[in-house]
Amino acid sequence: MSLKIRLARWGAKKRPVYRVVVADARAPRDGRFIENLGTFDPLKAKDDATRLTLDTEKAQAWIAKGAQPTDRVVRLLAGLGIGEVPKGNNPTKAKPKKKAQERADAAAAAAEKAAA
Repeated sequence: MSLKIRLARWGAKKRPVYRVVVADARAPRDGRFIENLGTFDPLKAKDDATRLTLDTEKAQAWIAKGAQPTDRVVRLLAGLGIGEVPKGNNPTKAKPKKKAQERADAAAAAAEKAAA
């Protein structure tokens, strides 16, 4: 059974509050879960101490058992000092195309020539 540590929506319409839960990966977002680890209220100020309430010992125990946190939960845990956010991978499709690279090289060469 594949386990995820993820957010389950809990708040009213247009007033989201999330539970941080351990659930089977196949279960629906707001469906059955194994254990509730805490809550996350994104509407509170970022420096508010009650924005994220989480039992860090339980979270570390579940991660040690093999539960995989989602991207958002990884960021929340990193804010508490548990683990770190992996560096993003900028794909090659995001790089400038051939003509733009040639123009950038020409501009760099002209700037280098002007500086000399």
